[in-house]
Amino acid sequence: MLVLNDTKSTSLAKKNAVIIGGGPAGLTAAYELCKRTNIEPIVVEMTPYWGGISRTENQNGNRIDIGGHRFFSKSDIVMDWWQNIMPISSEDDKIEITYQNQRHTIDVDGPNEKQQDPDRVMLVRKRKSRILSNKAFFDYPISLNFQTLRKLGFIEVFFIGFSYLKSVFFPIKQENSLEDFLINRFGKRLYLYFFKSYTEKVWGVPCTDISAEWGRQRIKGLSITKTIATAIAKKFRFGRKSISQKNTETSLIEYFLYPKYGPGQMWELVANEIAENGGVLMQNNKVTSIDVDSDSNIKSVLVVDTKTGEEKTISCDYLFSTTPVKHLIRSLQFEVPKEVMRVSEGLEYRDFITVGLLFDKINFDLEDNWIYVQESNVQVGRIQIFNNWSPHLVNDSSKTWVGLEYFCNTSDEIWNTDDVDIVAMAHQELIDLGFTTAESSVQDSRVIRVPKAYPAYYGTYAQFDTVKSFVNSFANLFLIGRNGMHRYNNQDHSMLTAMQAVKNIISNNKDKENIWAVNTEDDYHEKKD
Repeated sequence: MLVLNDTKSTSLAKKNAVIIGGGPAGLTAAYELCKRTNIEPIVVEMTPYWGGISRTENQNGNRIDIGGHRFFSKSDIVMDWWQNIMPISSEDDKIEITYQNQRHTIDVDGPNEKQQDPDRVMLVRKRKSRILSNKAFFDYPISLNFQTLRKLGFIEVFFIGFSYLKSVFFPIKQENSLEDFLINRFGKRLYLYFFKSYTEKVWGVPCTDISAEWGRQRIKGLSITKTIATAIAKKFRFGRKSISQKNTETSLIEYFLYPKYGPGQMWELVANEIAENGGVLMQNNKVTSIDVDSDSNIKSVLVVDTKTGEEKTISCDYLFSTTPVKHLIRSLQFEVPKEVMRVSEGLEYRDFITVGLLFDKINFDLEDNWIYVQESNVQVGRIQIFNNWSPHLVNDSSKTWVGLEYFCNTSDEIWNTDDVDIVAMAHQELIDLGFTTAESSVQDSRVIRVPKAYPAYYGTYAQFDTVKSFVNSFANLFLIGRNGMHRYNNQDHSMLTAMQAVKNIISNNKDKENIWAVNTEDDYHEKKD
């Protein structure tokens, strides 16, 4: 159980913590150390950006949210944390939100010193995602309404229903793969129609080769039954706009918070506050080696400036790592047990390319945040409409700023293709999908490559406990975040792992299982004093 309070520990003076990575987990750890301890955080980030994959890049005034980031959490602590950095702004005077399982209505225009900056705000945005399958748009998650029935055809609906009932009464008893997991929740017919092609684009391997654990973490309790129940509940909300939805599956939420200028705005503000509170920020720097003392404690790290090549050794009392696990293990300057090294080297990742394309107009009137592309004749896996995340992501509101997402490996041809050719391919795929025409020229473009965006649930992942036990043996080493823990965490889960690690230091708790427990249960409960 995570407990946070506002009392700053004074017993941890004159110590420091090196934090590898300036994404949500790393910056949260640094912020919590500044606010709750006298430990000096030193954040080492190898790029010029704050936020990791949650950063925002700017292309001539048009901003790209890499991967799309809804600011929504079932954790009251995280929701409070975000709003302490950026208060809510809304077209409404009031908005409903839940704290500690009690419903409150808050005045979004109420007094707050940070509200004086009209740009430092979180917008309340309506969530809409759809699936493009067989040249038709379907709500995601699937809505069992007349439009869906008409597009599928009543014969197909009959077979889908029969397939789902079969999965209910005769489920696969042991879910060994993601395919087993999805079939048990949606039926084989619906799985083949709406999930298989997209999921295999994301991971580049058959669903039968992916651990069911990925589904349990990302989809959790979502099923047709939950979808129907949520749709019925919506009918009784009578237009109330709520961002709480604590009892709603994440994939079914209706509204979410979103920084005015994208997720990177949040993390840039957090970085500024860390610096103002005495933290050290080192961008364009990379940890290349880690020294360990005779008592199996991390002693120091070697940091290299990626621009100048200058090296610097930094001694550390604590080390927080959000870097990919195999990079961490390779950096240790002693002989790592062979089995640990084998498992670490066998961990796999999926890389990611976002292609931003600016158009005067496109053929569809789209309200979507995301469109999941189930079509097998194109490589694009998902399409974002940046205008719909926040209108302030687009420099000219009369234009449409589209992001095409490609899932790949760094060894794939697309990763090593010139940007000009990638832009041409992305444009052609939008033409093939009917979003635009050959006569509609691209006004501007940006290609962003993100290595190791997704830790994979195949390779040696099934033996990951070998690595976990090894890294847990270092008393002053804390693995946090998505790549740090090789777990497909959402942004809020990554933050919670950082908060728990800091709390363990404050309470002198040597057992790290409470960090690894974040996002392993259906709901992560915490208490706030």
